[in-house]
Amino acid sequence: MTVTAAMVKELREATGAGMMDAKKALTENDGNMEAAVDWLRTKGLAKAAKKADRLAAEGLIGVAVADGRGVAVEINSETDFVAKNVDFQTLVREVTKVALETGDSIEVLKASDLNGETVETAISNAIARIGENMTLRRMHVLDGDTVVSYVHNAAADGMGKIGVLVALTGPAAKAQAIGKQFAMHIAATAPMALSEASLDPVVVERELVVQTSKALEENAASAKPKPDAVIQNNIIPGRMKRFFSENTLLGQQFVINPDVTVEQAAKDAGVEITGFARIVVGEGIEKKEEDFAAEVAKMVQG
Repeated sequence: MTVTAAMVKELREATGAGMMDAKKALTENDGNMEAAVDWLRTKGLAKAAKKADRLAAEGLIGVAVADGRGVAVEINSETDFVAKNVDFQTLVREVTKVALETGDSIEVLKASDLNGETVETAISNAIARIGENMTLRRMHVLDGDTVVSYVHNAAADGMGKIGVLVALTGPAAKAQAIGKQFAMHIAATAPMALSEASLDPVVVERELVVQTSKALEENAASAKPKPDAVIQNNIIPGRMKRFFSENTLLGQQFVINPDVTVEQAAKDAGVEITGFARIVVGEGIEKKEEDFAAEVAKMVQG
């Protein structure tokens, strides 16, 4: 497979690797981006790639909570200018409120009533009024004894670029107070899962392969290589333990008090975290980058 400059650029942005290293990684792995990331990590040339920051869509995440239920709704727009529009923000707020009352799925939400018309129709009418395409992309519902919400980079009350929901058990007043701190922590650290047990097994297996290959290569290149048993029983498990602590909410160091983990902070407060959701505008959408010169030429040609 031909490795293009755009592929090299994408890999560099995802991993922070140098240009030649990124190109070699893609060449060695036939252009497979995930395999190239793992190859770079095995060679110690890149950190674990977080989800790409190249977000295609603008828009807002609306969040709302009531009676042990929380909901986060993503509505996309084409530009950030429209995301700041009061009409658009009102739409996000009203759709989020409907989702809290009826939310089972995105399809149920689209068919639900909003001021005498369906949510889907209300969005279509907003498109006609504002003059820009919009999409009701996804929603997440979280239930618990106490559910706390937080919005990062808020554009207005209850909506912004990152929406977080946290479900907790324990005394309601304590859960509300520390739950807000946990939600802020989640917004900042983006944990992959609540605990080691809830991590995607595919992700865990992929990480194990990377860490095993890296440990074996480093040991082979060492002037004083360690016995294989030390690598298998100490080095690799130690690295996986670090991976779990960095990428699971309960295992992470609490950003407000790094001397304890989030799990310990919850225990100290007399509560337990039972679930969370972190929704980012445009997350997972590939950004289409236009060639500006080609775009101008296309316009001139009519």
